[in-house]
Amino acid sequence: MKSVTIKGQVRESLGKKEAKKLRAEKLVPAVLYGGEDVLHFTIPFSELRKLIYTPSVYLVDIEIDGKTHQAIMQDIQWHPVEEIVLHVDFMKVLDGKPVKIAVPVKLNGLAKGVKSGGKLKQNLRLLKVKALAENLPDVINVDITKLAIGQSIKVADLKAENIEFLDSKSNMVVSVITSRAAKAGMGTLPEDEEDEAAEGETAEGEATETQASEE
Repeated sequence: MKSVTIKGQVRESLGKKEAKKLRAEKLVPAVLYGGEDVLHFTIPFSELRKLIYTPSVYLVDIEIDGKTHQAIMQDIQWHPVEEIVLHVDFMKVLDGKPVKIAVPVKLNGLAKGVKSGGKLKQNLRLLKVKALAENLPDVINVDITKLAIGQSIKVADLKAENIEFLDSKSNMVVSVITSRAAKAGMGTLPEDEEDEAAEGETAEGEATETQASEE
């Protein structure tokens, strides 16, 4: 997994009043868990941009007072209205200890069912995994080329070395569903559309009979 470096500074004092003051200075309160001690620090919002405005997931090297801590971002709290980060939680990565993180799903190929007029539906764009830091992938690659209309790939179908998937095995990752174009190609229409077509034919027949009697 790719890594990114951000620079922080130890917080001198805690509390809501102090946190509000920090945010006014474009600094974000943050906490690093998982080590011997909980570390409270601040990060310039500009440093966080490379973490939060991207679909990628990174290991984070946090530089604080000349010391580097490898971590993963666990949680981020946003202001309910304004584009302001209120708080960020990081979890320290320790040697030999697996970490849990959500990794993006990347679909590869063109599904057979899509070629036949079906519609691709992606249910999960992130998958929760558990692995050692050195085994964490940038993305979970899913080959969809063999998917026909009505078929799907579930979490249970995924295979990856040295990685444990934490989502329910029955959860659907991606599927190919029947589209209007595919239904038309198979000569089938939804029941309501069939009813409308039948009503149209009946109305046309009645109009023809009425016209004939008038003549």
